[in-house]
Formats: sequence, C-alpha cells, structure tokens
Amino acid sequence: MTKRSFGRPVPILVGLGFPRYVENIWQAYDVLNEWPSRGPAHKAAFDACRAGLADEVDVETVRAAFDTFARKAGILAHDIAAETPARPKTPAKAHDVWLKRPSDGPVDPGDAQLT
Repeated sequence: MTKRSFGRPVPILVGLGFPRYVENIWQAYDVLNEWPSRGPAHKAAFDACRAGLADEVDVETVRAAFDTFARKAGILAHDIAAETPARPKTPAKAHDVWLKRPSDGPVDPGDAQLT
C-alpha cells in the first residue's frame, strides 16, 4: 500500500454498471477529472484530491470526500446494491418438472401438475 492509497477502496459503478474499486488518490482524481458534470460534491472531492496529492490533507480525508461525491452522484456500489431487490430463491415449478430425473419420479411433464 502506498502513502496515497486508501485504507479501504471505494466501490463505484462505471460504464454499464460494472464495478470499479478506486484504491488511491490518483484513481479518484482520474474519475473526477473525467466526470461530465460538476457540482459542490465534485468540487469538494476534486479539491481534496489535489490537496492530498500535495500532502496537504491525509488520505482518509480524500477518501471520505470521494465517497461523498460517489454517493451523491449515484455511483457508489454499496448504495446501488442496497436498493436492488433480491431475486426470489424458489425456482419456478415448471423448472422443477423439467429438471426431474427418472429416479426422482415421473419424467413426463403431464404427470406433474403445475399451479
């Protein structure tokens, strides 16, 4: 871990929702530099990155500012995952019938009733 690495990466979603782990000040700076829109959270994080690169603030201050930016921009991966409903854990009954082995019972889907 370098002097400018975060203690814990900031997980963000990029592109088509692919995860990316921002691990240090330079990576945060690159994300912010390429970000298409600007606002107060962007400015605070960008200024924190520049100050961090100049050793004027500690790395965790930069991480906190970038985390706040990511949350407000809607790209923080933890926030997105928390809002996504879980998929049902029970398979469809038709799926169960289709996968039934001869040793498990009737093979013909007509033998089993679907509700």
